[in-house]
Amino acid sequence: MASSEFVHLHCHSEYSVENSLIRIPKLVNQAKDLGMSAIALTDNANLFAAVKLYKEAKGAGIKPIFGAELVLKGEEQNTSLLLLCQNHEGYLNLSELISLAYLQGQTLDGVSITTEQLKKHHQGLILIALPVGSDVAQYLINNQIPEATQQAKAWQKVFGDRFYLGVQRTGRVYDERHLHLCIELGLALDIPLVATNDVEFLQKQDFDAHEARICISQGGLLDDARREKHYHAEQYLKSGEEMSSLFADLPEVIINSSEIAKRCNVHFELYKKNYLPDFPIPEGLSIAQFFTQESQAGLDNRLQGLEVDRQVYDDRLAFELSVIIQMDFPGYFLIVADFISWSKDNGIPVGPGRGSGAGSLVAYALGITNVDPIKHELLFERFLNPERVSMPDFDIDFCTDRRDEVIEYVSRKYGAEKVSQIITYGTMAAKGVVRDVGRVLGHPYGFSDRISKSIPNDLKINLSRALGYFKEGESQENKDKWYSEELKNRYDSEESVTTLIDLSLELEGLVRNVGTHAGGVLIAPSKISDFCPIYKGPNEADGVVSQFDMKDVEAMGLVKFDFLGLSNLTVIDKTVKLIFAKGLSDELIDLDVLPLNDKGVYELLQRCDTTGIFQLESEGMRGYLKKLQADSFEDIVAMLALYRPGPLGAGMVDDYINVKHGTQK
Repeated sequence: MASSEFVHLHCHSEYSVENSLIRIPKLVNQAKDLGMSAIALTDNANLFAAVKLYKEAKGAGIKPIFGAELVLKGEEQNTSLLLLCQNHEGYLNLSELISLAYLQGQTLDGVSITTEQLKKHHQGLILIALPVGSDVAQYLINNQIPEATQQAKAWQKVFGDRFYLGVQRTGRVYDERHLHLCIELGLALDIPLVATNDVEFLQKQDFDAHEARICISQGGLLDDARREKHYHAEQYLKSGEEMSSLFADLPEVIINSSEIAKRCNVHFELYKKNYLPDFPIPEGLSIAQFFTQESQAGLDNRLQGLEVDRQVYDDRLAFELSVIIQMDFPGYFLIVADFISWSKDNGIPVGPGRGSGAGSLVAYALGITNVDPIKHELLFERFLNPERVSMPDFDIDFCTDRRDEVIEYVSRKYGAEKVSQIITYGTMAAKGVVRDVGRVLGHPYGFSDRISKSIPNDLKINLSRALGYFKEGESQENKDKWYSEELKNRYDSEESVTTLIDLSLELEGLVRNVGTHAGGVLIAPSKISDFCPIYKGPNEADGVVSQFDMKDVEAMGLVKFDFLGLSNLTVIDKTVKLIFAKGLSDELIDLDVLPLNDKGVYELLQRCDTTGIFQLESEGMRGYLKKLQADSFEDIVAMLALYRPGPLGAGMVDDYINVKHGTQK
């Protein structure tokens, strides 16, 4: 039998978070090497890696199958079930079920769905009753045959020919007994059986590393004889030949895996379209007309009483409007302008504009930024360019204390179900994984801590670099910074250190927890779960986040708005109010009209007295400020622009300082 006839329909990846060693690119590569036509990803109660799988699988010419293993809430005990998406309707229903699990089915034991929810959202989904874990399997194993029959009939009634009995031979207790009882039940009720392997790692020899990962997440010790073991060394990505040989007495369960794979066809439209919520506009106007009117009125307001060459501003505004309308982004500008306007009306401090967005006159006219790009000679093309179609991206800073109020306003305006923050994934980093592995191996804390401390402190460090294994073309500076002689010597000479580091190398970089993106907020045209499921942590205070990370939500077309919390704005706001409260000023100081040539400010910068001043307080920046002796706003602008890796490496900061002081032409 050809290997391509079997398809793995039950695979966990590192995105199951507490188990599995499988990284998506390696999963797809191995499936391809084994000659498989398709591969399913069925992580625990999530679709975190769906887009990642889709991209990798499509690139490798393999069909991606999307699914999830979910917990079903029972009256006496919870059971598990495996759902696979047949089509787009199935994907939307699975997305909805997973979202409901986090929003409504969350307890201290985890998340679950109810039978009623599954019955309501079953269309387009294939249900596989998992071996051992499902309600049907539990009844069979406990010899409750009438109950198993009744439950199987109930699922058959809902799912029809989309219901299968899963069987496995993974060397675990009950596998064989369950299999034989399933054969009888399947024959009695005409329910097809399908072979699965509950894949947790790629190679058989990865079992020990997987056990270490389980111990890390559960807080156990590897060699604790009393530890309950739920996994077996047979749960690796077996080839089609291995699976066919394993089920040589039941060839139809292999064929059925391939038949199910043929039924599953979900296609994602990536990078094709951006989905924005509808911004309310007056009747009788198109969004482009309303956007143009608002921009022109805003510019009139900005330039009132100023002596400027009006033609220059009008020409620039007309040009920007034509580009923004042509690229279909008026809605984005109007949405951002609206929540910034609301924030200012409600006394919430908002930053004056940062990043390339400050180069837009339309943004200035709409009150999104407070920087006149013509006066400061800023380029609009750096922000938006028809030659490079990507979403405009405003970095918007809010007072840290009141940022959540702005997000709440947006939720009220567009609907809470259409707004969420964005997920991030924390990984097992070099130092942390060494401590974790040391603990599960039973080493004293001091032993693991010493090894961990011998790894250099650097954002880009990993264990391979610390041991002196570098990629081709690595600079000597990086090698000197990353290599740890102490670690390498101990790794080469102490067996216990070698074992610890080798195991750590297998786990390093795996997903270990989920978090929330610092500033990204999604506002969708319909509920978020129409695009991807949502996730919510177990605590009351935990917010709702998308299950796709920033890159993946953007690939799906959802638009990210930056709501960054900046403590400096909070400090400035409190300072202004304090000055007024103490009678040091007759009215609240208006930051927007402060002069840019205040001598006292430049004296403060020349003294390098810049603690707490945004972007001017680092040690390196202070060193340059001392040399520069800034005496104009342009000097500050230049320093912020030049204090970046490229210009610093090219010596451009020193050139600027030398030219300013006349020691260089």
